[in-house]
Amino acid sequence: MKDINEIGIVGLGIMGSSIATCLLAQGYKVTCLIQDLSTTQQAKDRILGNLKQLHHEALILVDPNRVLSNLFVTDDIKNLGHHEIIIESIVENLEAKKRVYSQLEKVLSSNAIIGSNTSGIPVSILQEGMVHPERLIGIHWAEPAHVTRFMEVICGKNSSLKFAKKVIELASNWGKEPTLVKRDIRGFISNRLMYAMMREAFYLVEKKYATYEDIDRACRNDLGAWITLAGPFRFMDLTGIPAYLSVMKDLFPELSNSNVAPDFIEKLVSSGARGVSNAHGFYQYTDKSADRWEKKFHKFSYDIRKLSEKYSTDQDS
Repeated sequence: MKDINEIGIVGLGIMGSSIATCLLAQGYKVTCLIQDLSTTQQAKDRILGNLKQLHHEALILVDPNRVLSNLFVTDDIKNLGHHEIIIESIVENLEAKKRVYSQLEKVLSSNAIIGSNTSGIPVSILQEGMVHPERLIGIHWAEPAHVTRFMEVICGKNSSLKFAKKVIELASNWGKEPTLVKRDIRGFISNRLMYAMMREAFYLVEKKYATYEDIDRACRNDLGAWITLAGPFRFMDLTGIPAYLSVMKDLFPELSNSNVAPDFIEKLVSSGARGVSNAHGFYQYTDKSADRWEKKFHKFSYDIRKLSEKYSTDQDS
């Protein structure tokens, strides 16, 4: 597979737009397939806004409007036919994704890579029924995709490792520090770790050991103080392994092992809560404070990216 300078995307919602921003910012020509061309200008405005943020943060030096000129939006799947890698970023629905793959396989070469930005559906399930399942690779981005350095590259049961390695190579060019999940597992790496923490956080609230605020405060001032530099294994190396073994023996038997979602989050979601997007979440928001938190999150994402680049560990032994 020769050097790639054009990438296709299926879906141009919030996440698809963020992925397009990332690729455009790294100098790629991007073709985006959408269902309704009437939404094109809205998507372009969103991407241009993202590019202007990157320019403001000095993460790109080229005029954002010039960068945006490398974007082509279409509703004709045939316009993706010459691409060697396509990133699917549509709704997290199994049947909808499979329909996209079936349509793509009719226009792509057999060696073209299809990447799915799934966050929860096992890649092995997505591969079922494909003519060339070996070409499907999970490419899990994090929001905002044009800022974070996170990426998981996931092999399904039938994925070819050569395609996964090509995606790893490309991801490094996209400004990511990719991780390879060699065997398919639901939730992959980051979601399994995050939801294990969330399960324990819910347990502590349900049993009235602590409040939302205190749990968030503990995470910010402990995990938040080191996790950008070091994952759990490096952190244990840095702070002394034997102590952790001792704590594990006592603590592991007492951690929550619930396999159902907590009632109070079910009730919260049923009441219409989505978080800052509608000013209704675990915390109380006004429209003004919700908007302030959303802006704070985006600003923090830029700051933490710069910090992670400063302390990059990719080349360390």
